[in-house]
Amino acid sequence: MNKKEAASLLGHCAAFDNRKPSEAAAMAWAAALHDVPLDQDARAAVAAYYSTPPKDPDARLWILPHHVRTLRSKIRSARLENFQYQPVADETPREYLARYRGQVQAIASGQVDPPPNRLALEGGPSASFMRQLEERGWQGNRTVPDTDEESLADSVRRAGPLGVECPVCSAALGHPCKSGRVTAKFPLGKPLPKPHPARIRQAAGEPQPSADEQAARERRIREASARALARMEAEENIPDAEIVEEAS
Repeated sequence: MNKKEAASLLGHCAAFDNRKPSEAAAMAWAAALHDVPLDQDARAAVAAYYSTPPKDPDARLWILPHHVRTLRSKIRSARLENFQYQPVADETPREYLARYRGQVQAIASGQVDPPPNRLALEGGPSASFMRQLEERGWQGNRTVPDTDEESLADSVRRAGPLGVECPVCSAALGHPCKSGRVTAKFPLGKPLPKPHPARIRQAAGEPQPSADEQAARERRIREASARALARMEAEENIPDAEIVEEAS
């Protein structure tokens, strides 16, 4: 921007703030905006400045060169928000840089209309990819929880046994299983180092044993414990061997 162009811009500013442009002011503005051209964006920057009320209602708006520079850059950057480079086949790095700068300049200056919105990927995943997701337990797109409880449960849901509520001790999602032993330190039960087997089966999607199966399993455990106890008692009751001295 030269002195004549700066004087023209100052005249545009005077329409808003009633300043009295002078030759000295034109020279100062030209020096401060030497690399900023006098274009429609520079004039729009002035209008944008005076379209915004001051923070202090009693303050008087008075635009300065740095306001013009900053607001003009914002106006041009806004046009580039959804910019997508349009390449050509087999372009060299030098051709790419030249085309990239040219496209940016054309859109930033307003010579070419900016894209209306950001480009999005079209189409869906392939059928084979969807099958792989389903094999890994994917059940479709996530839905928005209906209640705050569902939202909280979803936030702590994780893979493995802690991702489900324990059917034995009713341990909540994300919390370890607890024993029935109540102490002063653990009034709700002492946490167990490993989840209950029923919780592991439920997390893995395995069916839970029926009441008869569970009773038979507990009976087998009691019988095995009784046999082990009897064997230990038998070993303890083995009589000491008698020492027989041979006649000389």
